[in-house]
Amino acid sequence: MQKIKRLRKFGIKRNDMVMILSGRDKEKQGKVLKVDYKKHEISVEGMNVLKKAVRPSQQNQKGGIIETSLPLPLSKVKLICPKCSKPTKITRKMVNNKMVRVCKNEKCKEIIDKV
Repeated sequence: MQKIKRLRKFGIKRNDMVMILSGRDKEKQGKVLKVDYKKHEISVEGMNVLKKAVRPSQQNQKGGIIETSLPLPLSKVKLICPKCSKPTKITRKMVNNKMVRVCKNEKCKEIIDKV
Protein backbone atom coordinates (compact mmCIF):
# COMPACT_ATOMS: atom_id res chain seq x y z
CA MET A 1 0.00 0.00 0.00
CA GLN A 2 1.35 3.41 -0.99
CA LYS A 3 1.46 6.19 1.56
CA ILE A 4 -0.28 9.42 0.49
CA LYS A 5 1.69 12.56 1.29
CA ARG A 6 -0.55 15.44 2.40
CA LEU A 7 0.33 18.89 1.18
CA ARG A 8 0.59 21.57 3.82
CA LYS A 9 -1.81 24.50 3.65
CA PHE A 10 0.16 27.64 2.91
CA GLY A 11 -0.74 31.10 4.01
CA ILE A 12 0.82 32.65 0.92
CA LYS A 13 -0.83 32.78 -2.50
CA ARG A 14 0.10 34.16 -5.90
CA ASN A 15 0.09 38.00 -6.18
CA ASP A 16 0.56 38.47 -2.39
CA MET A 17 3.20 40.89 -1.11
CA VAL A 18 5.90 39.22 0.98
CA MET A 19 9.02 40.26 2.89
CA ILE A 20 12.21 38.19 2.66
CA LEU A 21 13.58 37.30 6.11
CA SER A 22 17.15 36.22 5.30
CA GLY A 23 19.79 36.10 2.61
CA ARG A 24 21.21 38.81 0.37
CA ASP A 25 17.72 40.28 -0.27
CA LYS A 26 16.90 40.49 3.45
CA GLU A 27 14.02 42.87 4.39
CA LYS A 28 13.15 43.56 0.74
CA GLN A 29 9.54 43.30 -0.37
CA GLY A 30 8.18 41.76 -3.54
CA LYS A 31 5.19 40.22 -5.26
CA VAL A 32 4.76 36.44 -5.37
CA LEU A 33 4.95 35.08 -8.92
CA LYS A 34 4.69 31.35 -8.29
CA VAL A 35 4.16 28.97 -5.36
CA ASP A 36 5.38 25.35 -5.62
CA TYR A 37 3.35 23.34 -3.11
CA LYS A 38 5.27 20.09 -3.58
CA LYS A 39 8.76 21.53 -3.10
CA HIS A 40 7.71 24.18 -0.51
CA GLU A 41 9.29 26.93 -2.61
CA ILE A 42 8.17 30.37 -3.70
CA SER A 43 9.29 32.70 -6.52
CA VAL A 44 9.31 36.43 -5.76
CA GLU A 45 9.51 39.13 -8.42
CA GLY A 46 13.04 40.58 -8.72
CA MET A 47 14.47 38.66 -5.75
CA ASN A 48 17.14 35.93 -5.60
CA VAL A 49 18.35 36.74 -9.13
CA LEU A 50 21.18 34.76 -10.69
CA LYS A 51 23.26 35.94 -13.66
CA LYS A 52 24.18 33.18 -16.09
CA ALA A 53 26.41 33.21 -19.19
CA VAL A 54 24.69 31.59 -22.18
CA ARG A 55 26.21 30.50 -25.49
CA PRO A 56 24.53 31.49 -28.75
CA SER A 57 21.85 29.04 -29.89
CA GLN A 58 18.85 28.98 -32.22
CA GLN A 59 16.56 30.36 -29.50
CA ASN A 60 19.08 32.91 -28.22
CA GLN A 61 20.97 34.14 -31.31
CA LYS A 62 23.33 36.55 -29.52
CA GLY A 63 24.06 34.65 -26.32
CA GLY A 64 25.48 36.74 -23.47
CA ILE A 65 24.43 37.12 -19.85
CA ILE A 66 20.88 36.25 -18.78
CA GLU A 67 19.25 36.97 -15.41
CA THR A 68 17.11 34.17 -13.97
CA SER A 69 15.07 34.22 -10.78
CA LEU A 70 15.56 31.27 -8.42
CA PRO A 71 12.90 30.04 -5.99
CA LEU A 72 13.18 30.65 -2.23
CA PRO A 73 12.22 28.27 0.57
CA LEU A 74 8.80 29.15 1.95
CA SER A 75 10.21 29.48 5.47
CA LYS A 76 12.34 32.46 4.37
CA VAL A 77 9.39 34.76 3.57
CA LYS A 78 6.60 36.39 5.58
CA LEU A 79 3.29 37.74 4.31
CA ILE A 80 2.71 41.51 4.47
CA CYS A 81 -0.79 42.39 5.66
CA PRO A 82 -2.47 44.75 3.15
CA LYS A 83 -4.33 46.57 5.95
CA CYS A 84 -1.56 47.28 8.48
CA SER A 85 1.43 46.98 6.05
CA LYS A 86 3.47 44.87 8.49
CA PRO A 87 4.94 41.38 8.06
CA THR A 88 2.65 38.95 9.83
CA LYS A 89 1.77 35.37 10.54
CA ILE A 90 -1.71 34.34 9.51
CA THR A 91 -4.48 32.16 10.85
CA ARG A 92 -7.56 30.72 9.16
CA LYS A 93 -11.20 31.34 10.06
CA MET A 94 -14.60 30.36 8.69
CA VAL A 95 -16.58 33.41 7.49
CA ASN A 96 -19.85 32.89 5.58
CA ASN A 97 -18.96 29.21 5.05
CA LYS A 98 -15.64 30.19 3.44
CA MET A 99 -12.16 29.66 4.85
CA VAL A 100 -10.34 33.03 4.92
CA ARG A 101 -6.89 34.19 5.99
CA VAL A 102 -6.71 36.55 8.98
CA CYS A 103 -3.80 38.77 10.13
CA LYS A 104 -2.34 37.73 13.50
CA ASN A 105 -0.95 41.15 14.54
CA GLU A 106 -2.32 42.22 17.93
CA LYS A 107 -3.82 45.50 16.74
CA CYS A 108 -4.93 44.50 13.23
CA LYS A 109 -6.79 41.12 13.23
CA GLU A 110 -8.25 41.98 9.77
CA ILE A 111 -9.39 39.53 7.08
CA ILE A 112 -6.83 39.36 4.26
CA ASP A 113 -8.98 37.54 1.67
CA LYS A 114 -12.11 38.96 0.10
CA VAL A 115 -15.25 37.21 1.38
